[in-house]
Order: sequence, then C-alpha cells, then structure tokens
Amino acid sequence: MTVTLDDVREAAERIKGVAHRTPVLRSRTLDELVGATVFLKCENFQRVGAFKFRGAYNAASRLSPEQVAKGIAAYSSGNHAQAIALAARELGTTAVILMPEDTPKSKMDAVAGYGAEIVTYDRYTGDRTAIGEALAAERGMALIPPYDHPHVIAGQGTAALELIEEVGELDALLGPVGGGGLIAGSATAAKGLRTGICMIGVEPEAGDDTKRSLEAGRRVSIPVPRTIADGQAADIPGELTFSINQRLLDGIALVTDDEIRDAMRFAFERLKIVVEPSGATALAALLAGRLDRVPPRVGLIISGGNIGAERFAELLNP
Repeated sequence: MTVTLDDVREAAERIKGVAHRTPVLRSRTLDELVGATVFLKCENFQRVGAFKFRGAYNAASRLSPEQVAKGIAAYSSGNHAQAIALAARELGTTAVILMPEDTPKSKMDAVAGYGAEIVTYDRYTGDRTAIGEALAAERGMALIPPYDHPHVIAGQGTAALELIEEVGELDALLGPVGGGGLIAGSATAAKGLRTGICMIGVEPEAGDDTKRSLEAGRRVSIPVPRTIADGQAADIPGELTFSINQRLLDGIALVTDDEIRDAMRFAFERLKIVVEPSGATALAALLAGRLDRVPPRVGLIISGGNIGAERFAELLNP
C-alpha cells in the first residue's frame, strides 16, 4: 500500500470548498537571516488551526453512509482530534476521541466545542492504538488514525501541493515529523512534481524516532518523548508513513525546545502569527542553522497554531 501524486490531487478535489486554501507568507527579514527566499505555508490558518483537517476530512468523507451513520472514532494528542470532531460534524455524525489526559486544555476544549465525546488515557503507560481500536470496536465506529492511513496521508499532502502550485518550483521543503503523515504526504506531492526537490523532516531532539529509524533502516521505538512539541511526541513512526519517508526523505533535522521557543517568538514578533511548538519546528531548523546547506528557494510548512494564550506566554517566558 502506498500513496501517489494522483491520490493527493484527488484529495485536493475532495476537500475543496471544505478545507481552507491557506496563505503563503514571506518575510524579507527571514530571507536575509538565512540567505534564501523562504515561503511559509501557514496551516495555522487552516480549519481547527492545523493541517490535520485536510487528512481527517479526506478520510472521513470516503466512509460509506452506513459507516458515517455509526460515527467516527480517533485517537490524538489534539489536532487530529479536533479535525475528526469537525469532520464528523460536517458529515452530520458523531465522534468519540481518545486523548492523553495531559493534553493542553485549549485543545480539549476545542474538541468538546466541536461536539465530540472525549475519553482520556495516560500517554506514558497506555497503548493508544490498542485502546483506540478497542473503543471503536465497542462502539461500532469507524476508526481513523492520525497518520498511518493512506487517505489521511494523501489529504495532508495537499498542503505541499497548494504551496508549489502557488509559488512554483522549490529547491527544498521542510516540515515537522511526528507520526510522519504530513511529511509523507508532502514528500509524495513535492517529489511527484519535482523529483530533485530536497525533502527535510524536522523533529524535536527528544523525539527523534524517525531519524533513528531511518538510520537503522527499520522502525525504532523510543520512550514517549517529553518535549514542548506535544504534537510530535510520537514514540515510533507509523508503518505506512515510514515506508514512504524511507523512500522519499533526504534527511531529518533535529531542534531543541529552546530553538522551538525562539522560532515561536520570531513568528510572533516578525511574522505576526501565533504558532504552536510543533508548528514552529521547521522554522526553528532554518533559524538555528540545522541544515547543512540552505538552497535558494525553500518552503516551510507551519503546521499549526493551536496554543492557548497562557501556555504561549509561559513557553516564551519559562
């Protein structure tokens, strides 16, 4: 099983008019700092505040009417949870979401606000996949995982597709890596359009499971990461996402929590946008000089902006 450029294009048609076509920002200051022309695809302006709605709606809208009527289940640390909750509401059905009990309150409140039922678990001791599958089976619901699903991956790839359609060819594209769905979909779209583009995934130093897995040539599990980038706190890459990323990624850059904070501050002060920690990691890699070489035209995916005002202030003033 894999995902193709045609799958991403089909997803783009399916989400058209439902998901936002998000803006691309430029910053002369950023260009001068890194010595390149940089294009920022701002998924913090997407519905639910993150790219996740693209994949969630693409997958949910493909369910049979009978499956839709029974409701949709998901497990997520936040953004996929909100995306499934909204997708279910758009399709006129219900959703139940399994979420870590330490999920930021702003994300839990948003999920509840979209009308979904929330069930919590301890992310450091519980197996969310097993718990989520059991919950879906018990309720008779269709389970849509946050990243390891071809329709989810294809939907996430529409962000890169839109970016390249708008700005033209890029020499490199950077995006955050958690479970790997966004970067897998983005790489599928970008390399399908231009094989020579350099695809770089970015992980927090504490959550380098994809980097370790790529180096080992197999999926490697790590302890659940403790990082401010809660959306990237994956302990092992997805099976399907890893198979795609192993084939299409050119490298992984790692960033520290302090570098993520610096990128969040830069985005707020210079770009005038609010970015959550996971959404800032690609920008952090560029600002912190984590690339061996910065090519002339670089795309960044700012994956989300779901963070409350108190948490944002707390992170920037630890």
